[in-house]
Amino acid sequence: MELIDTHCHLTFEQLAGDIQAVLQRSRAARVTEWITVGTDTQQNNKAIELADKFENMYAAVGIHPHNAKDITTKTLTELKKLARDVKVVAIGETGLDFHYDFSKPPDQRRAFAAQLKIARQLNLPVIVHSREAFDETIGILEQFGSGVKKVVFHCFGGTAQQAKIVLDKGFYISFTGVVTFKNAETVRQAAKIVPLDRLMVETDCPYMSPEPMRKQKVNEPALMLHTVRCLAELKGMDLADFAQAVTLASRIFFALPQRHTRA
Repeated sequence: MELIDTHCHLTFEQLAGDIQAVLQRSRAARVTEWITVGTDTQQNNKAIELADKFENMYAAVGIHPHNAKDITTKTLTELKKLARDVKVVAIGETGLDFHYDFSKPPDQRRAFAAQLKIARQLNLPVIVHSREAFDETIGILEQFGSGVKKVVFHCFGGTAQQAKIVLDKGFYISFTGVVTFKNAETVRQAAKIVPLDRLMVETDCPYMSPEPMRKQKVNEPALMLHTVRCLAELKGMDLADFAQAVTLASRIFFALPQRHTRA
């Protein structure tokens, strides 16, 4: 059995400082490939640098909606240049977050649209962050996302009705440890309707530690196995069969090569 953590932040200090041990624990838990995701120019560069060190690690580069206020023409030019790196497999994370007020909504909208255009130009998939902004996120994707190769709503926390809208658009949905939380029945109902060829799993570490590890404040890829078990049970599937299906979906979405023997 092999699994891919399709969205992690391995450049963040809590994990980067002990990366060899983090990856060793991850491999022991059968999570053997990773996509480390950027959130600003500095983190994008670090993501590529880290991915270059490990054969089965890849990077995504983008400007998080929290950082949208800082985007300039230079920022976007640098992002486009970084996105051409051989280890970069997606643009993101990008999108809208109206829960916090770190960047004003107009700045977020402009940043999101600009990154969708870059993804379209470079024929790369997009990792979408959407929090308390579902309708507007869909609207911008409809307006600016024409020609974008693939889209995934990462760390999905919406309803089954919202999941159906996402699926009807042809997009993918990715689940974190949130699906294991006791108060997350709405998310579990959404997960039930997502077909296996459109479903992915992630940690979003160092955040979102799953049950029964929520007290472990720094999440890491090794803990993704708890999320996978929860989703397999929701689907009424054998763990290995479920893992095989979501790993295949992840490979197709990110155009990842067949797994190498050395991580």
